Amino acid sequence: MRAVQYEQFGTRPVIVDLPTPTPPSDGVVVRVAATGVCRSDWHAWKGHDDSVRLPHVPGHEFAGVVDAVGRGVSRFTVGQRVTAPFVFACGTCDQCRDGATQVCTRQEQPGFTLPGSYAEAVVVPHADVNLVALPDAVGFAEAAGLGCRFGTAYHALHARGRVAAGEWVVVYGCGGVGISAVIVALAAGARVVAVDVSAAALERAAALGATTVTMDDDAVRTVRELTGGGAHVSVDAYGSRATSVAAVASLRPRGRHVQVGLLLDDEAIPAIPMGRVIGDELELLGSHGIAVGEYAAMLEDVVAGRLRPAESIGRTVGFSDLPDELVAMDGPPTSAGMTVAVFER
Repeated sequence: MRAVQYEQFGTRPVIVDLPTPTPPSDGVVVRVAATGVCRSDWHAWKGHDDSVRLPHVPGHEFAGVVDAVGRGVSRFTVGQRVTAPFVFACGTCDQCRDGATQVCTRQEQPGFTLPGSYAEAVVVPHADVNLVALPDAVGFAEAAGLGCRFGTAYHALHARGRVAAGEWVVVYGCGGVGISAVIVALAAGARVVAVDVSAAALERAAALGATTVTMDDDAVRTVRELTGGGAHVSVDAYGSRATSVAAVASLRPRGRHVQVGLLLDDEAIPAIPMGRVIGDELELLGSHGIAVGEYAAMLEDVVAGRLRPAESIGRTVGFSDLPDELVAMDGPPTSAGMTVAVFER
């Protein structure tokens, strides 16, 4: 099979021929039809994740067709259209038994601890736990983002942020996760303020129905004025000291902050004003991926047209474009929304 691989962190990935994998007894091999190009793939490539072992095939958002099935798999057969969350859960730990597969203590992740989906085939272990059947009405390109960016936004707002109709939600950072959060919040009946430095990202958020604010020294004050004293829910979808602090400062009393964006290196310890967290009884919530059990409700909303993940896609590229797309993330974004690679079949 063809795959994108890098030999060293930060060196240009190349397309190579690798043996097509075989499924473990409890797993399947998925023939990849589409894969997302996510900022987390860039972090892995730059060496920011110590779970990655070289040489490495990146990619963790994917959808495709079951190509081979292990003898211990009972729920899936060859030819089924499928997707999966980026956390491959064990299915047996306390967290998995509670339905919180996204924080499985024995989790594996394609594109990080395992070879990823920048390849024509990817292995999904514990398939009866981790694999999700994809309705015919949901295309492969839009389904790819459900495993990370769109699914992450769905979990962050519903399972963690407990968003309700009529509430104000402020989203800091309007990349793939942020635009997805705008879509999910609006679909829930919330009123949304989107904050970013990019005019293109803000234009995309406005077209979806959000009120937009440029990220500058007055952003927090502007958000609080627009929301009548602060948002009920804030989301840092970017991941920096500035955006996390601003998102918390944008809340009204008893507001809920959801941290989705990763904070790394010097940005890892933001100066959150704990006096205000205590005095206003703010909630600070982490959010990681999406539980496999949340897919049924999410896909039901997608099929019914209440959620439109296709609106989170900024552009599509081909398999051969993947090395260039990964390297291009060294620079500023060139388009708003997700980039998805669609494979020729």
